[in-house]
Amino acid sequence: MSDGWLPSGAANEGQPQDAASWMGVGPLHSIDEVAEGNEVMEKRERQEGITTEQAKGRTLRWQALLPNLRRVNEAARRSGQTRFTALLHHVDVGALERAFRRQRRAASPGVDGVTVAEYEQALESNLQHLHDRVHSGQYWPAPVRRSYIPKSDGGRRPLGIPALEDKIVQGAVAEVLSAVYEADFLGFSHGFRPGRSPHSALAALEKALMTQRVSWVLDLDIRTFFDSVDHGWLIRMLGHRIADRRILRLIERWLKAGVLESGRWEPVEVGTPQGSGISPILANVFLHYVVDLWVNQWRRHRAAGQIVVCRYADDLVIGCQREGDGKTLLVALKDRLAQFGLSLHEGKTRLVEFGRFAARNRQAAGLRRPETFDFLGFTHYCSETRGGRFTVKRKTQAKRMVRKLKALREEMAHRMHTPIREQHRWLCQVLRGHCQYYGVIFNYRSLRAFRDCVLRLWRRTLGARSQKGHVTWVSFKKILAIFPLPEPAIHQAWHR
Repeated sequence: MSDGWLPSGAANEGQPQDAASWMGVGPLHSIDEVAEGNEVMEKRERQEGITTEQAKGRTLRWQALLPNLRRVNEAARRSGQTRFTALLHHVDVGALERAFRRQRRAASPGVDGVTVAEYEQALESNLQHLHDRVHSGQYWPAPVRRSYIPKSDGGRRPLGIPALEDKIVQGAVAEVLSAVYEADFLGFSHGFRPGRSPHSALAALEKALMTQRVSWVLDLDIRTFFDSVDHGWLIRMLGHRIADRRILRLIERWLKAGVLESGRWEPVEVGTPQGSGISPILANVFLHYVVDLWVNQWRRHRAAGQIVVCRYADDLVIGCQREGDGKTLLVALKDRLAQFGLSLHEGKTRLVEFGRFAARNRQAAGLRRPETFDFLGFTHYCSETRGGRFTVKRKTQAKRMVRKLKALREEMAHRMHTPIREQHRWLCQVLRGHCQYYGVIFNYRSLRAFRDCVLRLWRRTLGARSQKGHVTWVSFKKILAIFPLPEPAIHQAWHR
Protein backbone atom coordinates (compact mmCIF):
# COMPACT_ATOMS: atom_id res chain seq x y z
CA MET A 1 0.00 0.00 0.00
CA SER A 2 1.19 3.46 -0.74
CA ASP A 3 0.93 4.71 2.87
CA GLY A 4 2.33 1.59 4.50
CA TRP A 5 -1.00 0.38 5.88
CA LEU A 6 -1.44 -3.37 6.00
CA PRO A 7 -4.39 -5.47 7.11
CA SER A 8 -4.24 -7.24 10.44
CA GLY A 9 -3.54 -10.90 11.07
CA ALA A 10 -1.41 -12.88 8.64
CA ALA A 11 -1.46 -9.95 6.23
CA ASN A 12 1.41 -8.32 8.11
CA GLU A 13 3.70 -11.17 7.12
CA GLY A 14 5.18 -10.27 3.72
CA GLN A 15 3.95 -8.04 0.94
CA PRO A 16 0.97 -8.66 -1.36
CA GLN A 17 3.16 -8.46 -4.45
CA ASP A 18 4.87 -11.68 -3.28
CA ALA A 19 1.58 -13.54 -3.50
CA ALA A 20 2.78 -16.11 -6.03
CA SER A 21 5.73 -17.23 -3.94
CA TRP A 22 4.19 -17.31 -0.46
CA MET A 23 1.04 -19.04 -1.63
CA GLY A 24 2.94 -21.68 -3.58
CA VAL A 25 0.91 -21.32 -6.75
CA GLY A 26 3.87 -20.87 -9.02
CA PRO A 27 3.93 -18.16 -11.71
CA LEU A 28 0.95 -15.86 -11.84
CA HIS A 29 -1.66 -17.12 -14.29
CA SER A 30 -2.30 -15.33 -17.54
CA ILE A 31 -5.65 -14.06 -18.75
CA ASP A 32 -5.49 -16.51 -21.67
CA GLU A 33 -5.21 -19.35 -19.17
CA VAL A 34 -8.29 -18.08 -17.37
CA ALA A 35 -10.25 -17.87 -20.61
CA GLU A 36 -9.34 -21.35 -21.78
CA GLY A 37 -10.36 -23.02 -18.51
CA ASN A 38 -10.37 -26.82 -18.91
CA GLU A 39 -10.02 -26.67 -22.69
CA VAL A 40 -6.22 -26.44 -22.49
CA MET A 41 -5.73 -29.38 -20.15
CA GLU A 42 -8.50 -31.50 -21.65
CA LYS A 43 -7.13 -30.87 -25.15
CA ARG A 44 -10.65 -30.10 -26.32
CA GLU A 45 -11.19 -28.27 -29.55
CA ARG A 46 -12.90 -24.91 -29.18
CA GLN A 47 -16.25 -24.65 -30.86
CA GLU A 48 -15.96 -23.98 -34.56
CA GLY A 49 -15.76 -20.30 -35.44
CA ILE A 50 -15.03 -19.14 -31.87
CA THR A 51 -11.99 -16.89 -31.56
CA THR A 52 -9.82 -16.47 -28.45
CA GLU A 53 -11.47 -13.14 -27.61
CA GLN A 54 -14.93 -14.66 -27.97
CA ALA A 55 -13.87 -17.59 -25.79
CA LYS A 56 -12.76 -15.14 -23.10
CA GLY A 57 -16.12 -13.44 -23.18
CA ARG A 58 -18.01 -16.73 -22.98
CA THR A 59 -15.86 -17.96 -20.12
CA LEU A 60 -15.94 -14.78 -18.09
CA ARG A 61 -19.68 -14.36 -18.59
CA TRP A 62 -19.42 -10.90 -17.06
CA GLN A 63 -21.51 -8.26 -18.79
CA ALA A 64 -21.28 -5.04 -16.79
CA LEU A 65 -24.33 -2.84 -17.14
CA LEU A 66 -22.41 0.26 -16.06
CA PRO A 67 -19.44 1.78 -17.90
CA ASN A 68 -17.42 2.31 -14.71
CA LEU A 69 -17.54 -1.37 -13.72
CA ARG A 70 -16.88 -2.40 -17.30
CA ARG A 71 -13.68 -0.35 -17.24
CA VAL A 72 -12.65 -2.02 -13.98
CA ASN A 73 -13.20 -5.45 -15.50
CA GLU A 74 -11.27 -4.56 -18.66
CA ALA A 75 -8.34 -3.28 -16.59
CA ALA A 76 -8.29 -6.50 -14.58
CA ARG A 77 -8.39 -8.57 -17.77
CA ARG A 78 -5.46 -6.74 -19.33
CA SER A 79 -3.06 -7.80 -16.58
CA GLY A 80 -3.24 -10.32 -13.78
CA GLN A 81 -0.89 -8.17 -11.68
CA THR A 82 -2.88 -4.92 -11.69
CA ARG A 83 -3.72 -3.74 -8.15
CA PHE A 84 -6.68 -1.41 -7.73
CA THR A 85 -5.99 1.49 -5.37
CA ALA A 86 -9.34 3.31 -5.65
CA LEU A 87 -12.56 1.30 -5.74
CA LEU A 88 -14.79 2.67 -2.99
CA HIS A 89 -16.08 5.51 -5.18
CA HIS A 90 -17.92 2.84 -7.21
CA VAL A 91 -20.00 2.18 -4.08
CA ASP A 92 -22.21 5.20 -4.69
CA VAL A 93 -25.89 5.78 -3.95
CA GLY A 94 -26.83 4.11 -7.25
CA ALA A 95 -24.87 0.97 -6.35
CA LEU A 96 -26.49 0.90 -2.91
CA GLU A 97 -29.93 1.19 -4.50
CA ARG A 98 -29.20 -1.66 -6.91
CA ALA A 99 -28.11 -3.78 -3.96
CA PHE A 100 -31.29 -2.84 -2.10
CA ARG A 101 -33.49 -3.83 -5.06
CA ARG A 102 -31.87 -7.27 -5.03
CA GLN A 103 -33.00 -7.97 -1.45
CA ARG A 104 -35.87 -10.39 -0.93
CA ARG A 105 -38.84 -8.61 0.56
CA ALA A 106 -39.79 -11.66 2.61
CA ALA A 107 -36.29 -12.15 4.03
CA SER A 108 -35.89 -12.44 7.79
CA PRO A 109 -34.55 -9.27 9.44
CA GLY A 110 -31.20 -9.14 11.19
CA VAL A 111 -30.44 -7.97 14.70
CA ASP A 112 -31.76 -4.48 13.88
CA GLY A 113 -35.23 -5.88 13.10
CA VAL A 114 -35.58 -3.63 10.03
CA THR A 115 -37.43 -5.14 7.09
CA VAL A 116 -37.19 -4.22 3.41
CA ALA A 117 -40.66 -2.63 3.45
CA GLU A 118 -39.81 -0.44 6.45
CA TYR A 119 -36.49 0.70 4.98
CA GLU A 120 -38.14 1.53 1.66
CA GLN A 121 -40.49 4.07 3.23
CA ALA A 122 -37.65 6.62 3.32
CA LEU A 123 -35.35 4.91 0.85
CA GLU A 124 -33.67 7.96 -0.68
CA SER A 125 -32.67 9.55 2.63
CA ASN A 126 -31.71 6.18 4.16
CA LEU A 127 -29.39 5.33 1.27
CA GLN A 128 -27.84 8.81 1.27
CA HIS A 129 -27.17 8.57 5.00
CA LEU A 130 -25.72 5.09 4.56
CA HIS A 131 -23.52 6.32 1.71
CA ASP A 132 -22.18 9.17 3.81
CA ARG A 133 -21.32 6.86 6.70
CA VAL A 134 -19.56 4.37 4.41
CA HIS A 135 -17.38 7.01 2.78
CA SER A 136 -16.60 8.87 6.02
CA GLY A 137 -15.54 5.70 7.84
CA GLN A 138 -18.39 5.96 10.36
CA TYR A 139 -20.16 2.85 9.10
CA TRP A 140 -19.80 -0.14 11.41
CA PRO A 141 -21.64 -3.42 10.71
CA ALA A 142 -23.97 -4.98 13.27
CA PRO A 143 -23.45 -8.53 14.57
CA VAL A 144 -24.87 -11.31 12.42
CA ARG A 145 -27.94 -13.10 13.77
CA ARG A 146 -27.29 -16.82 13.70
CA SER A 147 -29.85 -19.46 12.84
CA TYR A 148 -29.54 -23.07 11.73
CA ILE A 149 -30.84 -25.15 8.85
CA PRO A 150 -30.76 -28.98 8.68
CA LYS A 151 -28.05 -30.80 6.69
CA SER A 152 -28.42 -34.01 4.71
CA ASP A 153 -26.18 -35.89 7.18
CA GLY A 154 -28.48 -35.05 10.09
CA GLY A 155 -26.40 -32.16 11.39
CA ARG A 156 -27.17 -28.46 11.36
CA ARG A 157 -25.65 -25.82 9.10
CA PRO A 158 -25.18 -22.38 10.70
CA LEU A 159 -26.71 -19.56 8.69
CA GLY A 160 -25.88 -15.89 9.24
CA ILE A 161 -28.56 -13.21 8.82
CA PRO A 162 -26.94 -9.75 8.58
CA ALA A 163 -28.76 -6.49 9.26
CA LEU A 164 -30.43 -4.95 6.19
CA GLU A 165 -27.95 -2.09 5.79
CA ASP A 166 -25.08 -4.56 6.01
CA LYS A 167 -26.68 -6.61 3.23
CA ILE A 168 -26.96 -3.49 1.08
CA VAL A 169 -23.34 -2.40 1.51
CA GLN A 170 -22.08 -5.96 1.08
CA GLY A 171 -24.06 -6.31 -2.15
CA ALA A 172 -22.60 -3.09 -3.53
CA VAL A 173 -19.03 -4.06 -2.61
CA ALA A 174 -19.53 -7.57 -3.99
CA GLU A 175 -20.58 -6.02 -7.30
CA VAL A 176 -17.25 -4.17 -7.49
CA LEU A 177 -15.19 -7.19 -6.41
CA SER A 178 -16.96 -9.31 -9.02
CA ALA A 179 -15.87 -6.88 -11.72
CA VAL A 180 -12.26 -7.45 -10.65
CA TYR A 181 -12.20 -11.17 -9.97
CA GLU A 182 -14.28 -12.34 -12.93
CA ALA A 183 -11.09 -11.70 -14.88
CA ASP A 184 -9.14 -14.03 -12.58
CA PHE A 185 -11.40 -16.98 -11.80
CA LEU A 186 -10.58 -20.09 -13.82
CA GLY A 187 -12.98 -21.72 -16.22
CA PHE A 188 -13.78 -24.72 -13.99
CA SER A 189 -15.06 -22.49 -11.17
CA HIS A 190 -18.86 -22.17 -11.37
CA GLY A 191 -20.16 -21.21 -7.93
CA PHE A 192 -21.84 -17.84 -7.31
CA ARG A 193 -20.64 -16.26 -10.55
CA PRO A 194 -22.59 -14.15 -13.04
CA GLY A 195 -24.00 -16.23 -15.87
CA ARG A 196 -23.13 -19.51 -14.16
CA SER A 197 -25.20 -21.91 -12.09
CA PRO A 198 -25.22 -25.44 -10.67
CA HIS A 199 -26.53 -26.63 -14.04
CA SER A 200 -23.55 -25.12 -15.85
CA ALA A 201 -21.24 -26.99 -13.47
CA LEU A 202 -23.18 -30.22 -14.00
CA ALA A 203 -23.06 -29.79 -17.79
CA ALA A 204 -19.30 -29.13 -17.73
CA LEU A 205 -18.68 -32.18 -15.55
CA GLU A 206 -20.87 -34.36 -17.74
CA LYS A 207 -19.02 -33.27 -20.88
CA ALA A 208 -15.65 -33.97 -19.27
CA LEU A 209 -16.71 -37.45 -18.12
CA MET A 210 -18.16 -38.25 -21.53
CA THR A 211 -15.39 -36.93 -23.78
CA GLN A 212 -12.14 -37.08 -21.78
CA ARG A 213 -9.91 -39.91 -20.58
CA VAL A 214 -11.42 -40.13 -17.11
CA SER A 215 -11.21 -43.50 -15.35
CA TRP A 216 -11.17 -42.30 -11.72
CA VAL A 217 -13.15 -39.59 -9.95
CA LEU A 218 -11.93 -37.85 -6.82
CA ASP A 219 -15.03 -36.73 -4.93
CA LEU A 220 -13.88 -34.11 -2.41
CA ASP A 221 -15.70 -32.50 0.49
CA ILE A 222 -14.05 -29.69 2.47
CA ARG A 223 -15.08 -29.94 6.11
CA THR A 224 -17.11 -26.91 7.33
CA PHE A 225 -15.44 -24.67 4.78
CA PHE A 226 -17.37 -21.44 5.40
CA ASP A 227 -16.71 -21.74 9.13
CA SER A 228 -12.98 -22.39 8.63
CA VAL A 229 -11.84 -19.56 6.35
CA ASP A 230 -8.81 -17.90 7.92
CA HIS A 231 -9.32 -14.13 8.05
CA GLY A 232 -5.64 -13.26 7.84
CA TRP A 233 -5.03 -15.39 4.78
CA LEU A 234 -8.18 -14.04 3.15
CA ILE A 235 -7.08 -10.42 3.57
CA ARG A 236 -3.65 -11.28 2.18
CA MET A 237 -5.22 -12.86 -0.88
CA LEU A 238 -7.48 -9.87 -1.42
CA GLY A 239 -4.45 -7.61 -1.09
CA HIS A 240 -2.94 -9.20 -4.17
CA ARG A 241 -5.57 -7.40 -6.28
CA ILE A 242 -7.23 -4.87 -3.96
CA ALA A 243 -5.03 -2.03 -2.73
CA ASP A 244 -7.86 0.24 -1.62
CA ARG A 245 -7.53 0.10 2.16
CA ARG A 246 -11.10 1.36 2.62
CA ILE A 247 -12.50 -1.71 0.86
CA LEU A 248 -10.23 -3.98 2.88
CA ARG A 249 -11.28 -2.30 6.12
CA LEU A 250 -14.94 -2.82 5.29
CA ILE A 251 -14.31 -6.52 4.68
CA GLU A 252 -12.34 -6.82 7.92
CA ARG A 253 -15.16 -5.19 9.86
CA TRP A 254 -17.69 -7.63 8.39
CA LEU A 255 -15.47 -10.57 9.28
CA LYS A 256 -14.96 -9.33 12.85
CA ALA A 257 -18.55 -8.21 13.50
CA GLY A 258 -19.31 -11.39 15.44
CA VAL A 259 -22.57 -13.30 15.76
CA LEU A 260 -25.57 -12.89 18.02
CA GLU A 261 -27.09 -16.17 19.16
CA SER A 262 -29.81 -16.45 21.81
CA GLY A 263 -29.20 -12.83 22.79
CA ARG A 264 -25.47 -13.39 23.39
CA TRP A 265 -22.70 -11.86 21.28
CA GLU A 266 -19.81 -14.11 20.31
CA PRO A 267 -16.61 -13.04 18.53
CA VAL A 268 -15.64 -14.72 15.27
CA GLU A 269 -11.98 -15.48 14.63
CA VAL A 270 -12.40 -17.64 11.51
CA GLY A 271 -15.07 -18.18 8.87
CA THR A 272 -17.44 -16.16 6.75
CA PRO A 273 -21.12 -16.43 7.70
CA GLN A 274 -23.24 -18.20 5.10
CA GLY A 275 -26.14 -15.98 4.14
CA SER A 276 -24.25 -12.69 3.90
CA GLY A 277 -24.02 -10.93 0.56
CA ILE A 278 -20.22 -10.72 0.60
CA SER A 279 -19.58 -14.33 1.65
CA PRO A 280 -19.84 -16.00 -1.81
CA ILE A 281 -17.28 -13.75 -3.52
CA LEU A 282 -14.90 -13.99 -0.53
CA ALA A 283 -15.21 -17.78 -0.53
CA ASN A 284 -14.49 -17.89 -4.25
CA VAL A 285 -11.40 -15.70 -3.84
CA PHE A 286 -10.12 -17.89 -1.02
CA LEU A 287 -10.60 -21.13 -2.96
CA HIS A 288 -9.23 -19.53 -6.12
CA TYR A 289 -5.84 -19.10 -4.46
CA VAL A 290 -5.90 -22.15 -2.20
CA VAL A 291 -7.32 -24.75 -4.62
CA ASP A 292 -7.90 -23.58 -8.19
CA LEU A 293 -4.50 -22.13 -9.05
CA TRP A 294 -2.69 -24.87 -7.15
CA VAL A 295 -4.62 -27.72 -8.83
CA ASN A 296 -4.13 -26.10 -12.22
CA GLN A 297 -0.35 -25.95 -11.66
CA TRP A 298 -0.28 -29.50 -10.27
CA ARG A 299 -2.02 -31.04 -13.25
CA ARG A 300 0.25 -29.17 -15.65
CA HIS A 301 3.57 -30.14 -14.08
CA ARG A 302 3.08 -33.27 -11.96
CA ALA A 303 0.23 -35.35 -13.38
CA ALA A 304 1.16 -38.37 -15.47
CA GLY A 305 -2.23 -38.47 -17.17
CA GLN A 306 -5.15 -36.22 -17.92
CA ILE A 307 -6.84 -34.28 -15.10
CA VAL A 308 -10.18 -32.44 -15.31
CA VAL A 309 -11.64 -30.25 -12.58
CA CYS A 310 -15.11 -28.95 -11.74
CA ARG A 311 -15.81 -26.80 -8.69
CA TYR A 312 -18.99 -25.19 -7.42
CA ALA A 313 -18.29 -23.20 -4.24
CA ASP A 314 -16.76 -25.73 -1.82
CA ASP A 315 -17.98 -28.79 -3.79
CA LEU A 316 -15.11 -30.15 -5.85
CA VAL A 317 -14.86 -33.08 -8.28
CA ILE A 318 -11.62 -34.04 -10.03
CA GLY A 319 -11.48 -36.57 -12.85
CA CYS A 320 -8.24 -38.51 -13.33
CA GLN A 321 -7.01 -40.72 -16.12
CA ARG A 322 -4.71 -42.70 -13.82
CA GLU A 323 -5.39 -44.06 -10.35
CA GLY A 324 -1.89 -43.08 -9.23
CA ASP A 325 -2.57 -39.43 -10.06
CA GLY A 326 -5.75 -39.52 -8.00
CA LYS A 327 -4.02 -40.98 -4.94
CA THR A 328 -1.04 -38.64 -5.18
CA LEU A 329 -3.24 -35.60 -5.74
CA LEU A 330 -5.42 -36.50 -2.74
CA VAL A 331 -2.41 -36.65 -0.41
CA ALA A 332 -0.95 -33.43 -1.80
CA LEU A 333 -4.30 -31.63 -1.58
CA LYS A 334 -4.70 -32.59 2.07
CA ASP A 335 -1.32 -31.02 2.83
CA ARG A 336 -2.21 -27.96 0.78
CA LEU A 337 -5.49 -27.38 2.61
CA ALA A 338 -3.85 -27.91 6.00
CA GLN A 339 -1.53 -24.96 5.30
CA PHE A 340 -4.62 -22.70 5.23
CA GLY A 341 -6.49 -24.23 8.16
CA LEU A 342 -8.78 -26.44 6.04
CA SER A 343 -9.29 -30.19 5.98
CA LEU A 344 -11.18 -32.81 3.98
CA HIS A 345 -14.14 -34.73 5.36
CA GLU A 346 -12.76 -38.27 5.54
CA GLY A 347 -16.19 -39.88 5.39
CA LYS A 348 -17.27 -37.96 2.27
CA THR A 349 -14.00 -37.83 0.32
CA ARG A 350 -13.54 -40.81 -1.99
CA LEU A 351 -11.56 -41.94 -5.00
CA VAL A 352 -13.91 -44.05 -7.12
CA GLU A 353 -13.40 -45.89 -10.39
CA PHE A 354 -15.69 -44.14 -12.86
CA GLY A 355 -15.95 -43.43 -16.57
CA ARG A 356 -16.31 -45.24 -19.88
CA PHE A 357 -12.93 -46.99 -19.57
CA ALA A 358 -13.71 -48.05 -16.01
CA ALA A 359 -17.09 -49.41 -17.07
CA ARG A 360 -15.52 -51.33 -19.96
CA ASN A 361 -12.73 -52.82 -17.80
CA ARG A 362 -15.08 -53.86 -15.00
CA GLN A 363 -17.50 -55.44 -17.47
CA ALA A 364 -14.67 -57.42 -19.06
CA ALA A 365 -13.59 -58.63 -15.60
CA GLY A 366 -17.15 -59.70 -14.75
CA LEU A 367 -17.54 -57.06 -12.06
CA ARG A 368 -20.50 -54.81 -11.32
CA ARG A 369 -20.67 -51.37 -12.93
CA PRO A 370 -18.49 -48.63 -11.36
CA GLU A 371 -19.42 -46.92 -8.11
CA THR A 372 -21.46 -43.73 -8.00
CA PHE A 373 -20.68 -40.28 -6.64
CA ASP A 374 -22.80 -37.30 -5.60
CA PHE A 375 -22.40 -33.73 -6.84
CA LEU A 376 -24.79 -30.79 -6.40
CA GLY A 377 -27.75 -32.91 -5.33
CA PHE A 378 -27.39 -35.54 -8.08
CA THR A 379 -26.06 -39.09 -7.95
CA HIS A 380 -23.92 -39.74 -11.03
CA TYR A 381 -23.68 -43.31 -12.33
CA CYS A 382 -22.37 -45.12 -15.39
CA SER A 383 -24.91 -46.58 -17.78
CA GLU A 384 -25.62 -47.28 -21.45
CA THR A 385 -27.94 -45.86 -24.04
CA ARG A 386 -30.42 -48.05 -25.90
CA GLY A 387 -27.81 -48.42 -28.59
CA GLY A 388 -25.26 -49.79 -26.11
CA ARG A 389 -23.10 -46.68 -25.95
CA PHE A 390 -21.62 -45.52 -22.67
CA THR A 391 -23.30 -42.56 -21.00
CA VAL A 392 -23.28 -40.81 -17.63
CA LYS A 393 -26.71 -40.59 -16.03
CA ARG A 394 -27.91 -38.57 -13.06
CA LYS A 395 -30.70 -39.06 -10.57
CA THR A 396 -31.86 -37.12 -7.55
CA GLN A 397 -29.64 -37.80 -4.56
CA ALA A 398 -31.62 -40.01 -2.17
CA LYS A 399 -30.63 -38.09 0.97
CA ARG A 400 -31.70 -34.80 -0.62
CA MET A 401 -35.10 -36.21 -1.54
CA VAL A 402 -35.68 -37.64 1.94
CA ARG A 403 -34.71 -34.33 3.54
CA LYS A 404 -37.00 -32.39 1.21
CA LEU A 405 -39.95 -34.69 1.88
CA LYS A 406 -39.40 -34.43 5.63
CA ALA A 407 -39.42 -30.64 5.41
CA LEU A 408 -42.60 -30.76 3.29
CA ARG A 409 -44.31 -32.99 5.83
CA GLU A 410 -43.56 -30.51 8.61
CA GLU A 411 -44.71 -27.56 6.50
CA MET A 412 -47.92 -29.37 5.52
CA ALA A 413 -48.69 -29.85 9.21
CA HIS A 414 -48.45 -26.06 9.67
CA ARG A 415 -50.69 -25.47 6.63
CA MET A 416 -53.19 -28.18 7.55
CA HIS A 417 -56.14 -25.84 8.14
CA THR A 418 -55.49 -23.40 5.30
CA PRO A 419 -57.97 -23.56 2.37
CA ILE A 420 -57.35 -26.32 -0.16
CA ARG A 421 -56.93 -23.73 -2.91
CA GLU A 422 -54.00 -22.15 -1.06
CA GLN A 423 -52.47 -25.53 -0.29
CA HIS A 424 -52.75 -26.43 -3.97
CA ARG A 425 -51.08 -23.18 -5.07
CA TRP A 426 -48.18 -23.76 -2.68
CA LEU A 427 -47.70 -27.41 -3.68
CA CYS A 428 -47.67 -26.44 -7.37
CA GLN A 429 -44.87 -23.99 -6.64
CA VAL A 430 -42.94 -26.70 -4.77
CA LEU A 431 -43.28 -29.25 -7.58
CA ARG A 432 -42.43 -26.77 -10.33
CA GLY A 433 -39.36 -25.59 -8.43
CA HIS A 434 -38.26 -29.18 -7.84
CA CYS A 435 -38.61 -30.06 -11.53
CA GLN A 436 -36.88 -26.85 -12.56
CA TYR A 437 -33.72 -28.00 -10.77
CA TYR A 438 -33.91 -31.79 -10.94
CA GLY A 439 -35.60 -32.02 -14.34
CA VAL A 440 -32.59 -33.41 -16.23
CA ILE A 441 -32.31 -36.19 -18.77
CA PHE A 442 -32.75 -39.73 -17.33
CA ASN A 443 -34.15 -38.42 -14.01
CA TYR A 444 -37.86 -38.80 -14.80
CA ARG A 445 -38.29 -41.79 -12.49
CA SER A 446 -37.03 -39.79 -9.48
CA LEU A 447 -39.27 -36.87 -10.42
CA ARG A 448 -42.27 -39.20 -10.60
CA ALA A 449 -41.39 -40.75 -7.23
CA PHE A 450 -41.13 -37.31 -5.63
CA ARG A 451 -44.54 -36.26 -6.99
CA ASP A 452 -46.14 -39.51 -5.80
CA CYS A 453 -44.74 -38.94 -2.31
CA VAL A 454 -46.11 -35.38 -2.31
CA LEU A 455 -49.54 -36.72 -3.32
CA ARG A 456 -49.55 -39.20 -0.43
CA LEU A 457 -48.42 -36.50 2.03
CA TRP A 458 -51.19 -34.17 0.85
CA ARG A 459 -53.83 -36.89 1.17
CA ARG A 460 -52.58 -37.71 4.66
CA THR A 461 -52.68 -34.04 5.66
CA LEU A 462 -56.23 -33.59 4.39
CA GLY A 463 -57.25 -36.74 6.22
CA ALA A 464 -55.76 -35.48 9.48
CA ARG A 465 -58.03 -32.45 9.43
CA SER A 466 -61.13 -34.43 8.41
CA GLN A 467 -63.70 -35.51 11.00
CA LYS A 468 -63.39 -39.09 9.75
CA GLY A 469 -59.63 -39.01 10.28
CA HIS A 470 -58.86 -40.04 6.71
CA VAL A 471 -59.62 -39.28 3.06
CA THR A 472 -60.25 -42.17 0.69
CA TRP A 473 -58.46 -42.33 -2.63
CA VAL A 474 -61.81 -41.96 -4.40
CA SER A 475 -62.49 -38.66 -2.61
CA PHE A 476 -58.89 -37.54 -3.07
CA LYS A 477 -59.02 -38.16 -6.82
CA LYS A 478 -62.08 -35.92 -7.00
CA ILE A 479 -60.04 -33.18 -5.28
CA LEU A 480 -57.20 -33.74 -7.75
CA ALA A 481 -59.63 -33.40 -10.65
CA ILE A 482 -60.38 -29.86 -9.45
CA PHE A 483 -56.90 -29.05 -8.14
CA PRO A 484 -54.45 -31.07 -10.28
CA LEU A 485 -50.77 -31.06 -9.38
CA PRO A 486 -48.26 -30.51 -12.22
CA GLU A 487 -46.78 -33.57 -13.86
CA PRO A 488 -43.00 -34.18 -13.81
CA ALA A 489 -41.22 -32.36 -16.60
CA ILE A 490 -37.72 -32.56 -18.04
CA HIS A 491 -36.30 -29.06 -18.53
CA GLN A 492 -32.81 -29.94 -19.75
CA ALA A 493 -32.48 -29.91 -23.53
CA TRP A 494 -31.00 -32.95 -25.23
CA HIS A 495 -27.55 -31.82 -26.33
CA ARG A 496 -25.59 -34.97 -27.12
